[in-house]
Amino acid sequence: MTHSPVPRPGPLPLVRTGRRRTALVAVALAAVLASVGPSSAAVPVGATGPRPLGIGDPLYPRLGNPGYDVTAYDIALDYRRADRPLSAVTTIDARATTGLRTLNLDFTQGTVRSVRVDGAPAAFVTAGEDLVITPHTRIERGAGFRVTVRHTSDPGDGTGGGWVRTRDGLAMANQADAAHRVFPCNDHPSDKARFTFRITAPKNLTVVAGGLRAGRVHQGARTTWTYRLAHPMATELAQVSIGRSAVLRRTGPHGLPVRDVVPAADRKKLAKWLARTPGQLTWMEKRVGPYPFEDYGVLISRATTGFELETQTLSLFERGLFTDDDFPRWYVESIMLHELAHQWFGDSVSPRRWSDLWLNEGHATWYEALYAEQYGKASLERRMRLAYEQSDAWRAAGGPPAAPRPAEPGKQIGLFRPIVYDGSALILYALRQRIGRADFERLEREWVVRHRDGVASTADFVRLASEVAGRDLNGFLHPWLYGEKTPKMPGHPDWKPAPKPDAKPGAKQGTKQGVKPVAKPGAEPGAKPDVKKGAKPVARSAPHGPAARRTVKPG
Repeated sequence: MTHSPVPRPGPLPLVRTGRRRTALVAVALAAVLASVGPSSAAVPVGATGPRPLGIGDPLYPRLGNPGYDVTAYDIALDYRRADRPLSAVTTIDARATTGLRTLNLDFTQGTVRSVRVDGAPAAFVTAGEDLVITPHTRIERGAGFRVTVRHTSDPGDGTGGGWVRTRDGLAMANQADAAHRVFPCNDHPSDKARFTFRITAPKNLTVVAGGLRAGRVHQGARTTWTYRLAHPMATELAQVSIGRSAVLRRTGPHGLPVRDVVPAADRKKLAKWLARTPGQLTWMEKRVGPYPFEDYGVLISRATTGFELETQTLSLFERGLFTDDDFPRWYVESIMLHELAHQWFGDSVSPRRWSDLWLNEGHATWYEALYAEQYGKASLERRMRLAYEQSDAWRAAGGPPAAPRPAEPGKQIGLFRPIVYDGSALILYALRQRIGRADFERLEREWVVRHRDGVASTADFVRLASEVAGRDLNGFLHPWLYGEKTPKMPGHPDWKPAPKPDAKPGAKQGTKQGVKPVAKPGAEPGAKPDVKKGAKPVARSAPHGPAARRTVKPG
């Protein structure tokens, strides 16, 4: 994720506490619900009944659910108006990793009308933001099963994550914890699955989704569009856009289909930006290897989100990034590159836990900075020095890169702090300084090959770095990843952290005269940079999700 100017040591522990009691209560409740009919099945239950679970992620403890792995989602949506709930059917194929008498799905902001498991009606209740389902018969360990949920999907006011209201329809922004506000799911990036989307909308609107189009059927005044992704995807990376859009097509390296989706009225105005994508794909492939998916493109929305987002195969951008003349061209292109880099780092290789987010954002920021240096003369070393000066303050404000503090309640996007952008790219710079450019570049290529279409952790990265370098790097990387203070930078003994603002009256802040410091500690990463026309931004880094990617102000 980028704030707009405008980690595999084994599976997470299953949460089993109270499961037997919960199952017994659910069985009894299922009998009652079966006797009174499904109309009362969605009534929330008290503390003694079913409850929300989670897979033990310390940053998002209620996300994900134990006991099964999802293999595929088939999501059908019926769109009428952006201010009305969509009718929906979500079908989930999964495999049980333990015996299940009940199972939980993450879901909120919609009404559940019915649930079936393997075709048979199932009882269900809501508990917090979980949908707790009791199948007619127990699901045995190792068995495959299918859950079909008929529900609504409510865009609300479009500001809470999940659905985003645009001028002419809807788009999705599910990072980090909002996919379950759109459809029932196992809403954690460690459980990736294949996706099919079937969206019905008025025929005068264009519908796009991640992956390749697999069908378009006209039925009177309405059209049903089908899209499939060929590779597994985390729920937070799903994208569906409905609106008055133009779809522009071109070809990338090796014949890769490139599809851009823009407001129809802006087709000509935005063409110069979209023409850069094939070259950027080639630029990234030269550094980390072949693009990992079946197609790519840019989705430009007429919405104010405060961030850009690396939704799989179709990255989401605000229109204002491209139409605001205050931003230098190279700067805008580096933000495009940031989201493209995420297709390798974050999308193809997804985080095992949310504390591994630094692997996503640090890498995307790293390649953004390399691109900005090449095309904007924005010195990488200068950017890393500025980040080094601020790193201690960033760590104090939000925790170290690989052990960030949780976001404040109701502000989950607060996880996307400066420390996971330039503060994490700084770790990659330090590692390159330590092992040399050749080994570092080999590590980057091996990382995306070894973990392609999977999930990986910080421990996996340290292990692979040690393997490539031919020596144990735990002692070197641990302080960079988990320390309260930033370690000494190899090759730059003169680099020093900036003094605390209240250190001494008149104390220098660690920046050269005339140079703006990197973002203030605790500053909102998505804030628009203060860039006057013609001024060169130092760099712009922002989080990938709803709130986003900007930790370094262009100065």
